[in-house]
Amino acid sequence: MNDLFEDAAHAATQLRSVDPRDWPVAPGWQPLVNGFFASAAGQGLLAFLQARLQAGAVIFPPQPLRALEWTPPESVRVVILGQDPYHGRGQSHGLAFSVAPGVRVPPSLRNIFKEIERDLGVPSPPWPQPGGSLVAWAQQGVLLLNACLTVEEGQPASHAGKGWELLSDAVLRHVAQSAQPVVFMLWGAHAQAKRALIPADCGHWVLCANHPSPLSALRPPVPFIGCGHFGQAQAFLPGYPAPWR
Repeated sequence: MNDLFEDAAHAATQLRSVDPRDWPVAPGWQPLVNGFFASAAGQGLLAFLQARLQAGAVIFPPQPLRALEWTPPESVRVVILGQDPYHGRGQSHGLAFSVAPGVRVPPSLRNIFKEIERDLGVPSPPWPQPGGSLVAWAQQGVLLLNACLTVEEGQPASHAGKGWELLSDAVLRHVAQSAQPVVFMLWGAHAQAKRALIPADCGHWVLCANHPSPLSALRPPVPFIGCGHFGQAQAFLPGYPAPWR
């Protein structure tokens, strides 16, 4: 009985359907998402996902479009761009850098919390206790978007270049067209390669630093620890009740 319960719990953490109708998004994102999946690139991506599931691959997260479900386009005030989902079982739940409730905080997210504490004096969660869900951020206007939205267990970047990047690029372009000011936090070379999608004269603010991974967080040219992005975002958006306060 315990094995059956564990199998069911594991199944709930992985992708089971490749029908986009099973991946809800906020109404404001629906036309963009529908257009992508109607395209040749979108159909090719779905065919790839179906083939990998049929081959027995374990794919995360169960809801690839969750960032677009919890953060409507009209609510976006901050964009934090990740690369691809966590590839450990039970970690990824569809928001960049966030982990599902009850999952131990991974190193990059731990450094994000440390920088908030250094920058703003907001105490970090106690380590190593769980507490890495950023759902509250997503619900308060922080678009936690990965460039690639699925990954296979134990294989980072395994779905890179399969089509997701076309959708995430379209999302970034859409946000960049917003009339209200938005702060884009681009951490690491992969995220900063997307800077060209944000026009220089659009009225938004682009902040760049190294990735928060322990491999780069303290290294030049712009160490993540010490970047001050969270305080700068609050200064640029004075009326925005930032969820990391």
